[in-house]
Amino acid sequence: MAKVAEVLVQTLIEAGVKRVYGVAGDSLNGMTDTIRKSDKVEWLHVRHEEVAAFAAGAEAHLTNEIAVCAGSCGPGNLHLINGLFDCHRSRVPVLAIAAQIPSHEMGSGYFQETHPENLFKDCSYYCELVSQPEQMPRVLGIAMRTAITKRGVAVVVIPGDVALGECSAPALSLGIEDSAPVIRPSDNELRRAAEILNSAANITILGGAGCEGAHDELIVVAERLKSPIVHALRGKEFIEYDNPYDIGMTGLLGFASGYHAMMNCHALLMLGTDFPYQHFYPRNAKIIQVDRLGEQIGRRTPVDLGLIGNVKDTLNALTPMLEETTDRSYLDLCLGHYKNARKGLDDLAVGEPGRTPIHPQYVAKILDELAAEDAVFTCDVGTPTIWAARYLTMNGKRRLLGSFTHGSMANALPQAIGAQAAYPGRQVISLSGDGGLAMLLGDILTLKQLNLPVKLVVFNNSTLGFVELEMKAAGLIDYGTNLVNPNFAKLAESADILGVRVERPEDLRPALKRAIAHNGPALVEVIVSRQELSMPPTISAEQALGFSLYMIRAVINGRGDEVIDLAKTNFFR
Repeated sequence: MAKVAEVLVQTLIEAGVKRVYGVAGDSLNGMTDTIRKSDKVEWLHVRHEEVAAFAAGAEAHLTNEIAVCAGSCGPGNLHLINGLFDCHRSRVPVLAIAAQIPSHEMGSGYFQETHPENLFKDCSYYCELVSQPEQMPRVLGIAMRTAITKRGVAVVVIPGDVALGECSAPALSLGIEDSAPVIRPSDNELRRAAEILNSAANITILGGAGCEGAHDELIVVAERLKSPIVHALRGKEFIEYDNPYDIGMTGLLGFASGYHAMMNCHALLMLGTDFPYQHFYPRNAKIIQVDRLGEQIGRRTPVDLGLIGNVKDTLNALTPMLEETTDRSYLDLCLGHYKNARKGLDDLAVGEPGRTPIHPQYVAKILDELAAEDAVFTCDVGTPTIWAARYLTMNGKRRLLGSFTHGSMANALPQAIGAQAAYPGRQVISLSGDGGLAMLLGDILTLKQLNLPVKLVVFNNSTLGFVELEMKAAGLIDYGTNLVNPNFAKLAESADILGVRVERPEDLRPALKRAIAHNGPALVEVIVSRQELSMPPTISAEQALGFSLYMIRAVINGRGDEVIDLAKTNFFR
């Protein structure tokens, strides 16, 4: 008979798993020793289990296949939780192996004892403890099928001694060849949707991550309805490219054109999006929402019709029922607004020689110009996400990953690790904030240890920039956001990683070119403006009042120089 750990690893191999991300520990010895002996799956040793979960999530996002991470008992697997929350909320299939203390010690308050089957419930669709060796193949199979079909996290908890026990049951095949079944609404529901759209004058489409794989169908519908297409951030990589109807994003990071197209439409067609900000939805429009998850329909804004189905399947069935619209006036108005909004953003992405500090928009713009046609970008939450959303160009081959739903700091480097491990020959670039990078700084060492040629671009503004901006908008003096940073470039060099520090705009392009051409991991640290504003597409009265209060309070508190810097950075270019 084989050991439980051997059956576990063989099941992973038969399911197509090629790597497991984690940190070794004694309760994982059975699993790691089995992987050591295999030439079909590898153990990717990271420095922090949170990184393992984020990396697995990035691999699952890019490949649409199940990815695996593991943590040893107690604190080991507990560190997985934040990354697993991100995976679960991003709806990517990830299996987590949570090792447990010896089974005969459970319930005694033993060293490192926790209860993973309770701890992981909120970030998984399935979480079960294997208490007997014979359980493992069946529980593992259920867990993996659940992760694949529901697109989320599943957790299997295995005590170290059980993993070393003998298992009479063999490895099981998952029996799932295609996890993307055809799902579409009934013909009656589609006819109702067509009636709403055919009778509406100004129609706007809002698309999200659910539009993956439905680009052609989306363009056909937009052409038939003469509709501008607004995208949510997670839909950017699937919607923006080769799209003559694209008018940018809406939301806090979006464009004025996307905001106004939403607010002034007579009908809104929502496709595969759970866009969360209620105040960016129209008040007087007819709203149709298409989503494969019925529980998401109507939870952000009231809808007139909810259609349960995949975007691709639903649009294929709906399109023949839609009447051809000839009036382009609303579309052309929105496209003109987008052109102006795009120009306004591009005008901010400048780098005047000798003028410091560097505008972060300029960094993103140059990076966009230099990156490969099929580059994978990851971006930290906060201002790097803003610059990525506004200045990185998607083309149908590039990919963009971030913690766009969970909103965790420190995601960019770990996701870059997973992306590069899954695609070793592909260019992977991380847009990291100084705060995010510092939070999981140890895994810079993982790049060197695993020889992953990730390119890290660090936006160093010595503050938690987005948090500081939120404080200003609320009329508060920023507090607790200041960062005393090291020289990140020298720190990288100390780990035998190429490190380049850029302080002047004229040095940026050569530095990025050097890093991209380097055969190995590289870090480019760019000293960027701390006072750069990233205005949302519409400014509320409360936000305007907040900025006014901030400036008054800053002067009263002896920080008037900050107000001057803010004005110089944003208004006197």
